[in-house]
Amino acid sequence: MSLTQNILVVGATGYLGQHVLKELLIQEARFKAVARNRSKLEVIGLDASQIVEAQLTDPKQLEGHFNDVDVVISCLGITRQRDDVTYMDIDYQANLNVLEAAEKSGVKKFIYISAFGAEHHQNVRLLAAKERFARRLLNSDVLEPCVIRPNGFFSDLKEIYNMTAKGKGYLFGQDGVRVNPIHGIDLARFCIEAIDRTELELAVGGPEVLSTREMIELAFNAQHKASKIIVLPDFIRKLGLVIAKQLPEKWGGSAEFFLTMLAQDAIAPCYGQQTLGDYYVRCFNEEHSDS
Repeated sequence: MSLTQNILVVGATGYLGQHVLKELLIQEARFKAVARNRSKLEVIGLDASQIVEAQLTDPKQLEGHFNDVDVVISCLGITRQRDDVTYMDIDYQANLNVLEAAEKSGVKKFIYISAFGAEHHQNVRLLAAKERFARRLLNSDVLEPCVIRPNGFFSDLKEIYNMTAKGKGYLFGQDGVRVNPIHGIDLARFCIEAIDRTELELAVGGPEVLSTREMIELAFNAQHKASKIIVLPDFIRKLGLVIAKQLPEKWGGSAEFFLTMLAQDAIAPCYGQQTLGDYYVRCFNEEHSDS
């Protein structure tokens, strides 16, 4: 990556955004980060000159912050809803606010982190919002677009660890689906490397392909427990998906996304070094560090 480019990171306080900032600090890059609350950025190690306080849902608050910016990296999006905002409010409209400000200010490249397979699941509310913005970005004739489509995050698979901590693991079908999830550390590096790449769209996953059964077993092993796996018929997943789709987005959106993703394999090009087994071991060690 050329260290002479000025980078602006949005969605900087989320899981991936924080990893991107840490990697930029390691590489001694020239960058700023946008956030509603500067305290999370200060904890990471950013100084006042690297922090922009702004609400991305308000276009007026973005004015003037894109001057001299060469590259925008957007990690902005909702995974689990906590406020009274929708996927369209954040994953689409807030990103659109950022893109339009970038286009007006002469930003050269805009990198957006979407989700693997989003273009194939437009009936899922979360993915529909992401893909709507991705299409708008890819159609920009003002700057160079890049849409990165990562597979599932390790942080999302912490739910498997939490499930097995209670003594049992559940899956749909004998082995479940096969995926290659990616750690935020590896994905952050991939996103930064994409600054110098020319592809408009990039799919990426972690270095190992695992079935749901294998992921559950890794979680049990990390906790030094015997595997107790219960196989559920797939009609339960389908029924849960029907119910989730009928619920308001705030309550059913996440379930709709995850239950949809459990229907088929999702294997992206492999990248990185972080393994899920090591991640689960770190989860266990962190929980018992004070024991």
